[in-house]
Amino acid sequence: MLGRGGVIPMGNVKALRCRECRQEYEPSLKYVCDECLGPLDVTYDYSRVRVSRSTFAGREKSYWRYLELLPVERSSVVSLDAGFTPLHRADRLGEALGLRHLYLKNDSVNPTFSFKDRPAGVAVSKAREMGLKAVGCASTGNLASATAAHAAKGDMPCYIFAPRDIEYAKIAQALAYGAEFIAVDGTYDDANRIAAQVADTKPIGIVNVNLRPYYVEGSKTLAYEVVEQLGWRVPDHLIVPVASGAMLNAICRGLEELHELNLVDGIDNARVTAAQAKGCSPVVDAFKKNRDEIVPVEYPNTIAKSLAIGDPGDGIYALRRLRQFHGYAEDPDDDEIRDAILLLARCEGVFTEPAGGVAVAALKRLVEDGRIGKDEHVVCYITGNGLKSIDAIEHLLKEPRIVKPNYMDVASMIAV
Repeated sequence: MLGRGGVIPMGNVKALRCRECRQEYEPSLKYVCDECLGPLDVTYDYSRVRVSRSTFAGREKSYWRYLELLPVERSSVVSLDAGFTPLHRADRLGEALGLRHLYLKNDSVNPTFSFKDRPAGVAVSKAREMGLKAVGCASTGNLASATAAHAAKGDMPCYIFAPRDIEYAKIAQALAYGAEFIAVDGTYDDANRIAAQVADTKPIGIVNVNLRPYYVEGSKTLAYEVVEQLGWRVPDHLIVPVASGAMLNAICRGLEELHELNLVDGIDNARVTAAQAKGCSPVVDAFKKNRDEIVPVEYPNTIAKSLAIGDPGDGIYALRRLRQFHGYAEDPDDDEIRDAILLLARCEGVFTEPAGGVAVAALKRLVEDGRIGKDEHVVCYITGNGLKSIDAIEHLLKEPRIVKPNYMDVASMIAV
């Protein structure tokens, strides 16, 4: 609940700080700097964060195991037990690509089948803590499901603002949780603008708008978990699919916090690479052309609809992180994405939506170009489940062979 002056008491949280001018504000329902209109981030009093590597041993197998570094009080947590997903050693895929130490961070097995359960869970929990009456989000699909599921668990109404042409499986999932779908006849950016107007005029927490400083904190647990699961080792290279840019920025911030707390020896040698689809790659385009600004894509055109944000809110910050962490940026086309989805599925038994295919296809390019060495420890983020986007590869799958119920006919078709 709101404290004196609208301030929200939050454990180790110190302030909200502007990314641009560094102006600080008391923690509250605020997301834009009054001075320069820059985005606000949660900052922590690290002197109060009493953790060591052994602190986390035996804790719950969810991202809430890192509660000291999340902006929510324990009593307000709305949890679906998301997070602490498998870090899958991908030996067969690694062999196919020419890598000896390849890992997949498989967030497709979260409760709503994408990494969005992390930021959505933190944001809905924060909305509950603030005493807000409802939540919502602007979404390309996965966030709709994640926000709706956590809203259902927290007994809160939920409103989804999304393009009318998002994958039906994703919107059906959100509707099953009881959300109200406001289908916008336009792009994600159109839906996001309407959601922002609602956030500014109604007593509702739009998780990726007015709750955004808290929302983005959930994604940094993708860095914490990988490092912990590797025995507190920082990978040599991380391949991250990019839509708004928030996840990549949060992962980098997570690495910095682990270093700040002396939980890892160093992060200086880690590389972070961005992967976007050819039909919507404003961050990759800016990186390759060595620009400091993002030029929006007005009409995204790609099968990777969960990444199809033409004007990424955190795009400029993702671009800065790529340079800070000496990474690369690649934008495979739809054919490469489809091939990567099937390669991953047939090598490792992991079926990803196109966003994961984008990451694998970008990784393949980097290895072929010699920008990733065969002995590097590489982590590729698989962010969503393929069952949400079957239409992307449906035409590439084999037709079933229909037979009479006769053993001899069937036996002659099996070549073992």
